Amino acid sequence: MNLVERFISYTKVNTTTNRENGAAGIMPSSEGQRVLALQLVEELKALGVEDIKIRDTAIVTATLPSNLDYKVPTVAFFGHLDTSAEQTNDTKAQILPYKGGDLCLNKELDIYLRQSEFPELENYIGDDIIVTDGTSLLGADDKAAIASIMDMLQYFKQHPEVKHGTVKIGFVPDEEQGLRGSKAFDTKEFGADFAYTLDCCGIGELVYENWNAGDVEITFTGASAHPMSAKGKLKNSLLMAHKFVAMLPGGEAPEYTEGREGYYWVKQLAGNSARTVLKMDVRDFTEKGYAHRMAFLKQLSDYCEGLWGEGSVTCKLADRYANVFNSLQGDNRYPIDIAVAAYEANGITPRPIPMRGGYDGAALSQNGLPCPNIFTGAHNFHSIYEYLPVKSLYAASDVLKSVVKITAERFAPGAKA
Repeated sequence: MNLVERFISYTKVNTTTNRENGAAGIMPSSEGQRVLALQLVEELKALGVEDIKIRDTAIVTATLPSNLDYKVPTVAFFGHLDTSAEQTNDTKAQILPYKGGDLCLNKELDIYLRQSEFPELENYIGDDIIVTDGTSLLGADDKAAIASIMDMLQYFKQHPEVKHGTVKIGFVPDEEQGLRGSKAFDTKEFGADFAYTLDCCGIGELVYENWNAGDVEITFTGASAHPMSAKGKLKNSLLMAHKFVAMLPGGEAPEYTEGREGYYWVKQLAGNSARTVLKMDVRDFTEKGYAHRMAFLKQLSDYCEGLWGEGSVTCKLADRYANVFNSLQGDNRYPIDIAVAAYEANGITPRPIPMRGGYDGAALSQNGLPCPNIFTGAHNFHSIYEYLPVKSLYAASDVLKSVVKITAERFAPGAKA
């Protein structure tokens, strides 16, 4: 099976994440993810890789044993099974030649991939592009990753003369709702030394920075009273919450920030005059900045409680995931260096970008498995306009093959560090 056929076969399995089931602790949150996991297990068996396991959670792992006579670090590659709940329809993928201008996805529904809206299309003139019919996501996030990983395994099984160390793979569920699968992943049992996810966009992108991320829940407790006799009695928790929000730093919200600028995101506010709960996300690229933001919210909560009375404001702070870069310092930087060398070996200029979000590598890195993020080649994740240039898909698989080869060369006896 060639790479494109493999990818399209995966898009035919609806693996939309189910937010309600996820919130209830069910993993995988959707049965389609288990169906795809079982399909991958059968394909792994057919490829002849070893130590294939599938858990009740639909986490799949397998190993391609080393054919070297010396030891090198074990590299792993990860993809996630689920697709975003932004669209739930089954995917109807199609391959269209792109000659420039607008690309018609669905003539009946007048749905076009318009070059004026997506100017990067110009980079793919002359390429074939995989798209949908405009009624669903494509699911290249993250089935392009899974297809590239499987294609890489197939290459090494078909070419035993190519030297490589031990390669491990992991497919995890429910990345699209808080990295649930990777948080449940047992990195110690897995036995890899470093890893890569494939979960960013256009060809050349390379991510080894993402947010330090936290969740904040602040509860405002007031005192209700009938408005006819409320004077001196009513303490309106809704207004307390609004006053609290008004004291947040101006301009430090998602809609005002970009690049490496952190923020406070007022995400949900619900309640009544007696009790109101404010939920916020905190994001910052630096550990110091993140710690400062979390401490600021606690201090502001304490200050407001001093104004409004004991028990009027309670603040719960929780860490969600950390910046991958925290685990790639000093002697642990080599996964970045190997990725850069793999890009360059394939004539691809690396484009490091800070990811203003999270990905499975954040949870894996925090659990002791350093994990940068390699491109899938796709664009417009979570959108009906998601598309995947065929050459970019092949490039992603080629980069994985080069990572494995370079690892074997870099750590060979007598090789220069």
